[in-house]
Amino acid sequence: MSDTEGVVVLSETSAAVVTATLPAVQAHGEAITGRFYQRMFDAHPELLDIFNRGNQATGQQKAALAAAVVAYAEHLTGGSTVPWGPILDRIAHKHASLGITAAQYPIVGRHLLAAVGEVLGDAVTPEVAAAWDEVYWLLACELIAREARLYAGAGVPEGGAVWREWRVVEKIRETADVATFTLVPADGGPVPGFTPGQYVSVAVDLDGDRGQQIRQYSLSGRPGADHWQITVKRVRGVDGGPDGMVSSFLHERVAAGDTLRLSPPFGEVSAIGDGEPLLLVSAGIGLTPAMAALAHLADTEPERPVALVHADRAGAAHARRRELVWLQQRLPNLSVRLWYEDAADAELSGLKADVAGGLVDPALIPVAPESYVHLCGPVPFMSLVRSGLLRRGVPAERIAYEVFGPGMLH
Repeated sequence: MSDTEGVVVLSETSAAVVTATLPAVQAHGEAITGRFYQRMFDAHPELLDIFNRGNQATGQQKAALAAAVVAYAEHLTGGSTVPWGPILDRIAHKHASLGITAAQYPIVGRHLLAAVGEVLGDAVTPEVAAAWDEVYWLLACELIAREARLYAGAGVPEGGAVWREWRVVEKIRETADVATFTLVPADGGPVPGFTPGQYVSVAVDLDGDRGQQIRQYSLSGRPGADHWQITVKRVRGVDGGPDGMVSSFLHERVAAGDTLRLSPPFGEVSAIGDGEPLLLVSAGIGLTPAMAALAHLADTEPERPVALVHADRAGAAHARRRELVWLQQRLPNLSVRLWYEDAADAELSGLKADVAGGLVDPALIPVAPESYVHLCGPVPFMSLVRSGLLRRGVPAERIAYEVFGPGMLH
């Protein structure tokens, strides 16, 4: 239910029950969500085409869902002061990019509550089941409303598919493991605009019984162009783990002339802020939203103060590095600082940059408290940089970041 100010609240009876049972649900959270996914996929195998099978295999997805449900219950019962608006926005944008529909929420709710009963057994009385059902539906209704607004804004008709066919007009091999794909609408229609920092979902059909898989990639080109660009790193398995399904498919099987299914642009995180000094911090393939931001500013705010900090294994692994020379010519107030683990080939003709060896030191990142900061890269890297900037007095609300996959920074 909602109170008179429109804030979502649990009923008094349910709040008492949820508060009393929250420790048990939290203690068995991953068992509950693991059972939930098993039940749901057994009953609805078509939903496997939406969920990331890699995150399912590693257990990341069930851990993230368990943490989210528990955290939302804590929020409703007053046990947490974490603002939920940004979290709900992030989930809604990701759901919209996958084409999640309102009709799928009852399926999820039915199997999630059944999983709670199966794991906790007789402890789940009718009163307990009703209270947690209320928690789920409060969360679901908030997400459904947000997602409906996103679909409307993207021009997706109610109940319609988000997918559109795009034709690959060019594939550029950037490094040994990174390629950039230039795409235009296969139907010859208009190219939607986007904000630097937004992403699209790419859906591909894999061989055999692997079905459809979907991954999100930041748009890495200039907003307003007559095409889109995505820059994709091939994910190679570590310690015996599997290679990335979609990235391997794109690298091995997709060439100029082929078509891909893409969603509209989504993502609540802007990489450009609102006119203040801008700090872009990236690592590895996390450079993609920064490249879109710089290309956009070269057209719209060429005099704006911008600092780019990028970390990579080596100069040869730094994709799209040569574009920085052109961008510095267009952006006279762009400073570049690079950290390479192996700095042996750090020099690039025409690029004015401070280059350091080893790992990024947040204490040496050039930043002013009034800067707008955008982070993109592996979660440990972003956590390290964000913590360092917070210690230096940059307000948390001025540090934006994008996490691809389950989880949030804290």
